[in-house]
Amino acid sequence: MNNLEKIVKNCSKCPLKDGRTNVVFGSGNVNADVMIIGEAPGKNEDEQGLPFVGKAGQYLDELLAIANLKREDVYIANVLKCRPPSNRNPRAEEIQACAPYLREQTAKVNPKVIVTLGNFATRFILKNEEGITSLHGKPVQAGKFTVYPVFHPASTMYDPKKKTALEKDFANLKSLL
Repeated sequence: MNNLEKIVKNCSKCPLKDGRTNVVFGSGNVNADVMIIGEAPGKNEDEQGLPFVGKAGQYLDELLAIANLKREDVYIANVLKCRPPSNRNPRAEEIQACAPYLREQTAKVNPKVIVTLGNFATRFILKNEEGITSLHGKPVQAGKFTVYPVFHPASTMYDPKKKTALEKDFANLKSLL
C-alpha cells in the first residue's frame, strides 16, 4: 500500500489538490475482512490526514462496536482522497480522478465485505443510481465482494430517524462476517 499512498499524496489530477491540507488516503488493517468506504474527507479529516476522525467518525466507532468490530479490524477509505470545498458533493470528474486509487486499495485489501456509507460510495461501488434509502441494510453481490450499503453516519446528525436504521444495519453486519 505504501507505493500507492505515495502516488496519491502527490496527486494533481483535479483542482481539489489546491485546497487540501492533507490527502486522506485511508487507514486500518490492510488484511481486513471488512472495508468501509465513505464519500470524501471533511474538515477534521483534511486537517489530520485520516478518515473519519470528526463527529461522524466517533459515531462510526460506536457503530463498529455494535458489529463487534474495532477500527483496527477494518480498513477505511473514501471515494475522494481530498476534501471538496465547504464539504460540497463530489463532482463526476473528481470521482473519476480518484477512482483508480480506490479500486487499487480495494484490490489490495481484498475484503469479504465492503460497507458503503451513503449514496456516493454506494453508487460508485454498485455502479447504479439507486438511492441509499431503498438499498440500506441489503447485501448485494458485486463480483467477488459482498457490498453492504448503509446510511452515512453524518446523515444521522441531520435526520435522527436514520440512527435506528443505521444501528440495526450494523447489528446485522455481524451475520455477514
